[in-house]
Amino acid sequence: MTATTHPLITMLRDPAQREQGFSTLLRQHGHALYWHIRRVVVGHDDAEDAFQETCIKLWGGIDKFQGTDEAQLIAWTYTIATREALQLLRRQVHWFQSIDDLSDTLTERMMAETPLDSQAAEVLFQQALLQLPTQQRIAFNLRYYDNLSFAQIAQITGKREGTVKVNYHYAEEKVKHFITQHAQ
Repeated sequence: MTATTHPLITMLRDPAQREQGFSTLLRQHGHALYWHIRRVVVGHDDAEDAFQETCIKLWGGIDKFQGTDEAQLIAWTYTIATREALQLLRRQVHWFQSIDDLSDTLTERMMAETPLDSQAAEVLFQQALLQLPTQQRIAFNLRYYDNLSFAQIAQITGKREGTVKVNYHYAEEKVKHFITQHAQ
């Protein structure tokens, strides 16, 4: 390890401290990862399943993680969480169907799980997000909710930074348009 390796990464790489490091990782970032997954898959039960799979993949992949700083660690955890969430959605579509075709199903799921006393504006905002193509929705969520940089989002999604910026911009415009069209 170099002197610049983040202490949590050092813990994760040390077999004697790995469990404590993993516990710290989940304590610090687990809530945000769960909510990232939840915004992709929408339902609580699906989010819990994908989060559990994410934790298994994180634990199993610690030895393969090559980063040295916290930003790289966060990007790595979000990459795995995003993949697991998308994998769960892929299992819910038919052979020749895209996960983008799930927007109506996800909207129905969101409405079923939304408390009756929810703010109408928040529900409308969530409906707008669920109308976005999956890659735009992920880029938007990671930037808007998780405040990640475009470079981090590019690393997480495996897309070029310019593509991520375009996806975010289109998502932002579509959300504004949807809200304008559906606001009462």
